[in-house]
Amino acid sequence: MADKVPTVIVDPEDYKNVLQKLNDIEEKIEFTSSEIHQRYGKKIGRDIGILYGICTALVIVVVYLLLVLTPVLQSPVLQAFIQRVLFNR
Repeated sequence: MADKVPTVIVDPEDYKNVLQKLNDIEEKIEFTSSEIHQRYGKKIGRDIGILYGICTALVIVVVYLLLVLTPVLQSPVLQAFIQRVLFNR
């Protein structure tokens, strides 16, 4: 019994049809997987863009406050007013 190797005889045309169907199924699975990954990448890209936008806005605000308000706050009249309002109640 161990001397014989089992063999199957299949029509070559049926074999080609089955392989074609398997290739079509594999192609559909790859396409769906790539679409899912592309959507996930778009979501991550959007989130990173939002974070970059927030960081850029914060840098602009800090630079504005440093450049515009620093000379104003060093005015002796304003310093005297702040001193009077905050400490002389």
